[in-house]
Amino acid sequence: MATPNFREISVECYSGFKVNERPVAFTFEEERREILEITDRWYEGGLDSGRAVVDYFRVKTADGKTWLLRYQAETDSWLLCL
Repeated sequence: MATPNFREISVECYSGFKVNERPVAFTFEEERREILEITDRWYEGGLDSGRAVVDYFRVKTADGKTWLLRYQAETDSWLLCL
């Protein structure tokens, strides 16, 4: 199985109950992509104090493509899985 390739991206988020609660759009290759639907979301870490919490969002954009976004709150960074 291949190791995922991640690329840092800029993400616009909805902040309601918490900051960066969910992504609403992101920019990749100088193109803004609006998120129409979050089809899945999960997290890892958190229970183990040695591991930071990382949130994952599988999203569908207006162009019909599906993407995997990863957010690490500790560094406030978003990555796109290619």
